[in-house]
Amino acid sequence: MIVNDVINYLEELSPTSYAEGFDNVGLLVGDKKQKITGVLVTLDTLESVVDEAIETNCNLIVSFHPIVFKGLKKLTGKTYVERVVMKAIKHDIAIYAIHTALDNSNKGVNNMICEQLGLTNRAILIPQSQTIKKLVTFVPEKEAETLREALFNVGAGSIGNYNNCSFNVNGIGTFNGNENSNPTIGKKGETQHEPETQISVTFPKHLESIILKTLFKTHSYEEVAYEITTLENTNQHIGMGMIGELKNSMSEIDFLKHLKNKMQTDCIRHSKLLDKPIKKVAVLGGSGSFGIPNAKALNADIYITADLKYHDFFSAENQIVLADIGHYESEQFTKNLLVAYLTKKITNFAVVLSKTNTNPVKYF
Repeated sequence: MIVNDVINYLEELSPTSYAEGFDNVGLLVGDKKQKITGVLVTLDTLESVVDEAIETNCNLIVSFHPIVFKGLKKLTGKTYVERVVMKAIKHDIAIYAIHTALDNSNKGVNNMICEQLGLTNRAILIPQSQTIKKLVTFVPEKEAETLREALFNVGAGSIGNYNNCSFNVNGIGTFNGNENSNPTIGKKGETQHEPETQISVTFPKHLESIILKTLFKTHSYEEVAYEITTLENTNQHIGMGMIGELKNSMSEIDFLKHLKNKMQTDCIRHSKLLDKPIKKVAVLGGSGSFGIPNAKALNADIYITADLKYHDFFSAENQIVLADIGHYESEQFTKNLLVAYLTKKITNFAVVLSKTNTNPVKYF
């Protein structure tokens, strides 16, 4: 197995195309064709983590946070980022970062928080826009069913909780091939009037390559007429944060104790308590102040995130309780998620959970 095989598995879980535009995800260091001896999964890639990879004979580090976030102009070992990259290269260790691609997955970071807190009826807090595309193509009527099924089989036509969705219109297509053409129907130099079906299907944007490959492989025409457009519809399965419900309401104090225990945090910074029961809970791992309006709009009783600033707490406005549990604490179970996922996919070498606590924040 090579590095690219693991990348393909991770793409199935959370395609990098769904990462935020500011992010730096994917293979940051190393060769996709390198054979793998082992995979070490971590939240952050520090020098101590690279040392751990060396000790455990792992030549691929799968990291939640990207060690290279801003452009590197020099590699002199002056900063911890440069030292990590230099050490990884020296020991032929590849580094892959997944970050906001996993944040936006409905099986990712925020789903893990919901699991820890026992939330049900989960939904995406901030659905991502422009993740749905539409293919429109034209095919001879007699081939329409074959093409539809081929497109369905690679993921087209999936809308929310429905599969095999398409819209079809029959009509007459015309074409006239020049002297260099090789028409599969009709003759070159003659205008052909062919009964055709217009097929329209939507698909998630990360499948565009396989959708087009399938279209060209299945369609009989030498020149395939098609259109692809990006839709404004939001995808209910992709986006930042999640919102769910407790099975039973809890008092604010009891829920904060529950939160502190389940998320293994030593400190919860929160806004004014409202003396109301907690039932509806919104979460967003990592820095999530931007999600406050969404949590309020969905009538969450409490919003759990990290890195809230002083003035962010004022925006609660006696409508919601804001709880900052810490950046590391909100994302700490992500590496367990990745290890569990990769272990199911890979059986011929070790997938190792890093033992290094990479939290840079200490409490006195």
